[in-house]
Amino acid sequence: MGQTHIILAFDIGTQSTRALLISSEGRIIAKAQKGHHPAYISRQSGWAEQDPDFYYHNMCRVSRQLKESFPEQFGQIEAVTLTTIRCTSVCLGRDGQPLRPAILWLDQRRARKSPRLKKWAAAAVKAAGMTRTLRLQYQKSHCNWIRENEPEIWSNTKKYVLLGTYLNYKLTGNMRDSTASIVGYVPYDFKNRRWKKSYDLVRPVFDIPNGMMCELVEPGDLIGNLTEKAAEDLGLSADLKLIATGTDKACEILGLGCVNKKRAAISFGTTATITFTTRDYLEPESFIPPYDSILPGHYTPEVEIFRGYWLISWFKKEFAQKEVTEALELKVSAEEILNKRLKEVPAGCNGLVLQPYFTPNLTMPEAKGAVIGLSDIHTRIHLYRAIIEGINFALMDGMRHMEKRGGFRFEEIRVGGGGAQSSEICQITADMFGIPVVRTQTYEVSGIGSAIPAFVTLGVFKNYKEALRHMVHKKDVFQPDKKQHAVYRKLYEEIYKQIYPRLSELYGKIGKI
Repeated sequence: MGQTHIILAFDIGTQSTRALLISSEGRIIAKAQKGHHPAYISRQSGWAEQDPDFYYHNMCRVSRQLKESFPEQFGQIEAVTLTTIRCTSVCLGRDGQPLRPAILWLDQRRARKSPRLKKWAAAAVKAAGMTRTLRLQYQKSHCNWIRENEPEIWSNTKKYVLLGTYLNYKLTGNMRDSTASIVGYVPYDFKNRRWKKSYDLVRPVFDIPNGMMCELVEPGDLIGNLTEKAAEDLGLSADLKLIATGTDKACEILGLGCVNKKRAAISFGTTATITFTTRDYLEPESFIPPYDSILPGHYTPEVEIFRGYWLISWFKKEFAQKEVTEALELKVSAEEILNKRLKEVPAGCNGLVLQPYFTPNLTMPEAKGAVIGLSDIHTRIHLYRAIIEGINFALMDGMRHMEKRGGFRFEEIRVGGGGAQSSEICQITADMFGIPVVRTQTYEVSGIGSAIPAFVTLGVFKNYKEALRHMVHKKDVFQPDKKQHAVYRKLYEEIYKQIYPRLSELYGKIGKI
């Protein structure tokens, strides 16, 4: 493969939109980024909404910025890909226009009712001890909240889609999306890569008619050619193809080269996740499906820590004005200054332990954030390190649970997301998990993973194996310190694992009060 080929990959996260020119060697040739200010709008406490076209306008802005700054490389683009945040819902009317703001993944509103399961289905769910989990899934579903609280909007909704689907439609005119992009409270059958049948056991949890949802295609398939208007808006040629990829997390896993059970992928993003790729349909928890991989015939079981590295933004806003001001003067990021100070605090933060569930998950619905062990020796930097360690403790919980369910052990961790830029955080992670942590050539791994299926489809590579060999490269390896790991293992087993069981009743009482 002598010639360099270029893909334009759009990566839409919670906090920014990025446009990346990615080469067939796995290099980020150029990048333009626009922060989301605000990332979302809260019309009521706990709500998180945004105009769906807000993301499209930001795509246009960063695309044109790339064109102005890198006209030669921009002219060599061979195809376009798009990866977005998950579980962000859009109601479209008969004209294809949004009827209300999109509801984001971190929205905390709840429907009031419960799913109407058939008696045999309710009995099966009860026997599995998952009645409460399914009820919570129903209540967290955006469609059920809209149906209960905005019946006129729901009755006028012609298509109920995820954000990626809507943006595909804006770009091509086709209401189409990849099977690896369907992650949200919708009736999708992950095992068979299709919409659920009407008689499915848990179909009443998200009872949306199939006709209201999009057409499904496989990763690497054609979403469509750019429309003339979209091409003009983006500064591109109208004959360019938009090729199906997957959600941001699905792309991250592929972009890190985590394609077997030996390698776990950790994302230090707004939502922190630990996941891996397997041919087995392995549920990380009962009735919690593994997501579809971009790789054909594979799945990606995953554990999420909602508002994971969002906690860093929270910490900066509430406790780190000194570092924020210093960063502006030095023209660096506040995180860079804070991360250098992590070495001031020993492993375990002198007994300060944080549970990071500022937003609870489905299996621990009562959980909240908690900090225990505070004393007069602790400083802001202790709290900062406790946040990083707390996120990792929660991810360790998920890793061990998946290893137990799958009957295997991970041998290596690969990291992506903004937090992976920090060598200090990577070393802490290696020490905590006790296995090597690998950082690849760029932290923009979601963009790399998004480009890979496009290069395979274009015939630049004959298959995914060849594409990974050319596009994913080890950069740094962080080996665990055994003494540090022993401290963390003791804290995890004897302290962290006990926090939720002992506080869950109190969390429930807090909610009621």
